[in-house]
Amino acid sequence: MDEDEGYRRKARIALVAMVLIASLAVFALFVAFAYYCYIRNKVSKRRKSQKVEDANVNEKSDFANLQIVAEDGLRVFTFKQLHSATGGFSKSNVIGHGGFGLVYRGVLNDGRKVAIKFMDQAGKQGEEEFKVEVELLTRLHSPYLLALLGYCSDSNHKLLVYEFMANGGLQEHLYPISNSNVTPMKLDWETRLRIALEAAKGLEYLHEHVSPPVIHRDFKSSNILLDKKFHAKVSDFGLAKIGPDGAGGHVSTRVLGTQGYVAPEYALTGHLTTKSDVYSYGVVLLELLTGRVPVDMKRPPGEGVLVSWALPLLTDREKVVEIMDPALEGQYSMKEVIQVAAIAVMCVQPEADYRPLMADVVQSLVPLVKTHRSTSKVGSCSSFHSPKLSPVQHSVNANM
Repeated sequence: MDEDEGYRRKARIALVAMVLIASLAVFALFVAFAYYCYIRNKVSKRRKSQKVEDANVNEKSDFANLQIVAEDGLRVFTFKQLHSATGGFSKSNVIGHGGFGLVYRGVLNDGRKVAIKFMDQAGKQGEEEFKVEVELLTRLHSPYLLALLGYCSDSNHKLLVYEFMANGGLQEHLYPISNSNVTPMKLDWETRLRIALEAAKGLEYLHEHVSPPVIHRDFKSSNILLDKKFHAKVSDFGLAKIGPDGAGGHVSTRVLGTQGYVAPEYALTGHLTTKSDVYSYGVVLLELLTGRVPVDMKRPPGEGVLVSWALPLLTDREKVVEIMDPALEGQYSMKEVIQVAAIAVMCVQPEADYRPLMADVVQSLVPLVKTHRSTSKVGSCSSFHSPKLSPVQHSVNANM
């Protein structure tokens, strides 16, 4: 009996010990799980807080991280001053129009001619475009970018004041535009080459002289403005975005731009890089060569999209002449045409990685413009230097 009682006592003690150990194990698991939840919750809150912080920073300015020293001198105008400068925003002073509103010719009190963009697009998009232009152009300064002289932000009125470009947009001279206030001029080959180079220099500055780089996102012939001597400047930065710091990166954003100029990878994925601008530049080169708009579905089958129509012809020496703008009347060097055609082909490659840097494009065009410096009918470009043959030209000579 005593032995049975001893066994039962030991069994009870063992059972209690097992229950106690199991309880401790469950408690330990509960504590560990609670600690895990606590840490996870804390990390989640921190991430949310960081996202809000980042969003606030981006809302304040997409260009806050630009390592460019802002220059003084940006003037703040009153609405009354700009109303007076444009003759009460007279229709006779309208020199341009777009999704943002109208652009007026104006004369300031000191007699200086200016272009005044009246931002009448309501809502967040209009506000954002106004903010981007002001913040970006107060930081970036290049002879190949249109200069912002000042702005007005009186109550609901948002206006931007730029230097005046007497000959309007490149587009207006390449093909007729209805209701244009600029008299179209026939652009000779030398002038087209120089415009191509100066526009390339504008993009080169944005991509490679600014850290982090700036992606224009709406580069097109109508945004290349010409002064009285037909020198070119890149304009309209309302859709511009800050690019990635490192090579090979991209910015994910909603697809904006103009049909016919938008790079295929950007249109498909929303992944924006400086190579997206390079594609758009290639389309402009094709416009300079052909005198055709990027998309014209009224043309015969197969000719409606400029890039797809021109590419097969651009890569054949014998057929390049078939795409040339009749307005040039054959007054060009076929050697130069072949070089420019090859650059255009490389810029509009479907794969972004195969497109050149704008610095390479500039180096390829400089020698062509240099050869015409003393004979150009529109003016000289004494600031251009002739470097060694660029990587683009090496590839051009190998492929053509």
